[in-house]
Amino acid sequence: MLKYLIDVNLPYYFALWNTAEFIHQKDINDEWLDSQIWDYARQNNLTILTRDADFSLRIATNQPPPRVIHFRLGNIKAADFYLLLNRNWNTISHLSMVNKLVTVYQDKIQVLS
Repeated sequence: MLKYLIDVNLPYYFALWNTAEFIHQKDINDEWLDSQIWDYARQNNLTILTRDADFSLRIATNQPPPRVIHFRLGNIKAADFYLLLNRNWNTISHLSMVNKLVTVYQDKIQVLS
C-alpha cells in the first residue's frame, strides 16, 4: 500500500525506499509541476517527501493538504543523508502520521500540526 511520494529532488535509489509503501515521482512523471505533485498526493492520500521548500509553504494555504516531510539538510553527502534517514526514519514516519508537516534538519526534527 502506497504511503509516500518521493519528489524528484531526492535520490531515486535508497534501500529504505525500496518497498511497496514508496513511489518515486520519476516512476509517474518526472516533469510534473509542484501543483501536480501536490494534487496527486492529496488525491491518493500520500505523504510528500521533498527538499523543496515550496511544499512547506503550501501547507499554510491549501486545505486539506497532503502531509509533507521536508528535508532541510543543506549540502549533505548522499551517504550522510542515508545514515540520517535510516537512524531517524521510525521517528520521522511516526511524526508524519500525526502532523501535517515534519521538517528534518541535520540536528533536529520539527513538526507543524
